[in-house]
Amino acid sequence: MAIPIPSRQLFIDGEWREPALRKRFPIVNPSTEEIVGDIPAATAEDVEIAVDAARRALARNKGRDWASAPGAVRAKYLRAIAAKITERKSKLAKLEAIDSGKPLDEAAWDIDDVAGCFEYYADLADGLDAKQKAPVALPMETFKSYVLQEPMGVVGLITPWNYPLLMATWKVAPALAAGCAAILKPSELASVTCLELGEVCREVGLPPGVLNILTGLGHEAGAPLASHPHVDKIAFTGSTITGSKIMTAAAQMVKPVSLELGGKSPIIVFEDFDLDKAAEWTIFGCFWTNGQICSATSRLIVHESIAAEFLDKLVKWVKNIKISDPLEEGCRLGPVVSGGQYEKILKFIATAKSEGATVACGGARPEHLKKGFFIEPTIITDVTTSMQIWREEVFGPVLCVKTFSTEDEAIELANDTHYGLGAAVISKDLERCDRVSKALQAGIVWINCSQPCFTQAPWGGNKRSGFGRELGEWGLNNYLSVKQVTQYVTDEPWGWYQSPSKL
Repeated sequence: MAIPIPSRQLFIDGEWREPALRKRFPIVNPSTEEIVGDIPAATAEDVEIAVDAARRALARNKGRDWASAPGAVRAKYLRAIAAKITERKSKLAKLEAIDSGKPLDEAAWDIDDVAGCFEYYADLADGLDAKQKAPVALPMETFKSYVLQEPMGVVGLITPWNYPLLMATWKVAPALAAGCAAILKPSELASVTCLELGEVCREVGLPPGVLNILTGLGHEAGAPLASHPHVDKIAFTGSTITGSKIMTAAAQMVKPVSLELGGKSPIIVFEDFDLDKAAEWTIFGCFWTNGQICSATSRLIVHESIAAEFLDKLVKWVKNIKISDPLEEGCRLGPVVSGGQYEKILKFIATAKSEGATVACGGARPEHLKKGFFIEPTIITDVTTSMQIWREEVFGPVLCVKTFSTEDEAIELANDTHYGLGAAVISKDLERCDRVSKALQAGIVWINCSQPCFTQAPWGGNKRSGFGRELGEWGLNNYLSVKQVTQYVTDEPWGWYQSPSKL
C-alpha cells in the first residue's frame, strides 16, 4: 500500500530550513507517472549556509564536540541512527520503492544494509582512538615518530538515485565516523529517504551542522558544492561525465576527490557450470535494481559450445520475472527511475537493432503495464565489439551477448572496455577462476555469482570507473588525513653547525 510522501525542507545546522530562493520541484512516481509530492531545490546560497554550518560544527568547543571528540562519542550517534533506521524500516522501504521504482523487497534489503553500515562504522569509530599515535620504526634512536589520523574537515558527498539512502550511507557513515562534517547532495531524481535521514539525525540529537542535506539539481547545488573553497574533499558516485566535471572543479584548489563512476562490466560463463544456476546469476547481475546498477554485469561472454542452450535458458528465466508496481507482492522488476531514463534506454535498444544486433527478448514496454516507465528485461545478441550497446553504459535492464572459444579470448573481450568496476567469472574450475580473476581489469571480481556487496569489503573501480575505495576500512580512510609527528628525544645538541659559543 502506498504511503504519503513527507513534505520536508533542507536540513541545515540541525534544523529544517526553507531554500533561499524558495523553489521546489515535483516528485514523480515512476510506476504511475503521477506527481506524489515535492522536494526543496537548493542553490549556491544554500550551499554557502550549509558550508558555514559544517565549519562551525568542526570548530565548536575547539573541536572537542565532534572532530577531536573520542571515537566512542561519534559511535554513539551512529548506533542511534542505525537503531532509528531499523525502527522505520517498513516506512523507509516503501518511500524508497515509490520514489525510485525499485521492488519493495529490494528496498527493504537496502534499508537493512543502511542500518548495518552505520553499525559497522560505529565499530570503526570506536577503534579509531587506539590507532592514534601508532609508532613508526626509525633507523635513528635519537628520534621517535608516530602517526595521527585526523578528519579531513568539511566533505561534500554527492550521491545517485539507484540506491538513494544506501549510497548516501556509504559516504555519510564513514565521514561521520572519521570526525568530518558533511554536506550531502542526493540526486534530484530520488531524494525522499535522504531527507528522512535528516529527521533521524534531528531526533537522535546529532550536533548541529555535522550533517547537512541539500536536495536540488546538479548544476544548481552540486556544482557550487564541488567548487566551494571551504569544502575540503568531494566524494561522488554517478556518471563518468559528471565525475570528470567534479574532478575539474576540485583541481582548481587541488582538492581531493574519490569517484565511483560508470561501468560496463562483463560476466564470463564457461561451459562446465550448471546452466540454470549460471542463468540466474546472469539475470540477477544485470536486472537487479531494474538494471540500474553501476556494476551491472551487462556484457555476457559465454562459451560457444553452450551459447545456444544457455541463451534459451536465459530467455525462459527472464520471461518468468514478475514485472509490476514495486509495492506489489513478488515484484522483481519495477520501472526505471524517470521518463528521461526510459527514453534513453529505448534509444539504446533501437540503435543496437539499427547497427545489426538482434533483440532475443524484451526491448519494449510490457503489454500489461500501460503507465509508468517500465521496460521489459532485454537480451541482445549478434553483437560486435564496435557497437554502442557493447561499449556504452545503458543503466537499464539490457544485457548484450557475445561468444568465445578460448580463455584468452574471453579475457580479451572482458577487458575490451574503458570501464573497470566489476567483473564476474562462472566456472567449476576454481584454478581457472583464480587465473581469470587476476587477469580481469576491474576493482571487484565475483566468482560463481554477480553483485554481492558487503560493508566489510572494499568497493570501487579502475580506468574510467573512477578511483578510491568505499566500504570496509578503506571507506573510513577516505575521510582521514595522515599526520606524521617526529620528536628529537636526546639532550645532545644536533651538531650540524658549529656553535657560536665554541668559537
